[in-house]
Amino acid sequence: MTTRQNHTEADTTVDARGATCPGPLMDLISEVRAVNIGTVIALLTDTEKSPTEVQEWADESGNEVLDVVDEGDHYRIHVKKR
Repeated sequence: MTTRQNHTEADTTVDARGATCPGPLMDLISEVRAVNIGTVIALLTDTEKSPTEVQEWADESGNEVLDVVDEGDHYRIHVKKR
């Protein structure tokens, strides 16, 4: 997992800002299930635990966290479905 200031291009976006844990991760998982392999999803979340939780889930599920961008008031986490 890397933290960068530039953006990876996403095919779809899940805006989970304002949701409490584990809402952002659950929203991401639902989107991953609905898209094709190779799709890049941007998760927008203001939950502090999300970067760690998404990385742990990706490691367990075989998906890939491409990057985590700190946008100041939220994170933009790019995940590629594998």
